[in-house]
Amino acid sequence: MSILVDERTRVVVQGITGREGAFHTKQMLEYGTVVAAGVTPGKGGREVEGVPVFNTIKQAVEEEGVNVSCIFVPPPFAADAIIDSASAGLEVIVCITEGIPVLDMVKVASLLKNEKSVLIGPNCPGIISPGKTKVGIMPGPIHKPGPMAVISRSGTLTYEVVYQLTGTGLGQSTCIGIGGDPLIGTTFIDHLKRFKEDPETEGVVLIGEIGGTAEEEAADYIREEFNKPVIAFIAGQTAPPGRRMGHAGAIISGGQGKAEDKINALQAAGIRVALNLGTLGETVQKVMEKS
Repeated sequence: MSILVDERTRVVVQGITGREGAFHTKQMLEYGTVVAAGVTPGKGGREVEGVPVFNTIKQAVEEEGVNVSCIFVPPPFAADAIIDSASAGLEVIVCITEGIPVLDMVKVASLLKNEKSVLIGPNCPGIISPGKTKVGIMPGPIHKPGPMAVISRSGTLTYEVVYQLTGTGLGQSTCIGIGGDPLIGTTFIDHLKRFKEDPETEGVVLIGEIGGTAEEEAADYIREEFNKPVIAFIAGQTAPPGRRMGHAGAIISGGQGKAEDKINALQAAGIRVALNLGTLGETVQKVMEKS
């Protein structure tokens, strides 16, 4: 099984006529994703890689039965794209766009409280259920089906971890990049709850980084309610206070968000923390063999 997306997923790409949207639409199609429609206002009636383009999400839903969106819309317009997808009732919204103004995301967060849509991102690589579908920009060939879930704040670290897992023979059930911005749609805990109920997910790799308290909160949840093995890695262990590490959310401020604090919280919850990224795959393999 997988969570949120599978071979039945029908994707609409918002911003499909742009360079990034068109490129990744092709990559998703080649992986086997059912990209059923694209949306670019004012460009309806065109095709991109054989995918019909509509002016609105509502049209794409009515004509092609799409249920998941993937957003490649420029930052000033991306929040409106998320709102359009949520208002159209799409089940999952994956926002790849980086640099959306925080105030725009505050409006999005307020609206999503009253909608059924699950937002992944923004500023994320997306979600992939290996062998079934990918919605986003992840390199498909490094993934393979299997029992390990991956939840990560970092896109590039997700790829490295998946590469190591596949190299040790451990495939993945679903891999999710939740995004590195200060305000994102879903958290570690949101997806841990889903993986807890997925019978084919046997363990979880959690990739965190400095900034915020998401990892500490996840550690509390895992200690109290999660009954599957979790292996973690925290990026930015040598980062000084006040230094931003790639993501807007990855900054130590107000005495919070240090890697040491996150590692301590995870270890206190009984979670195996790999301190060396290069050996993470081997660490996961050892933990899963003992479980």
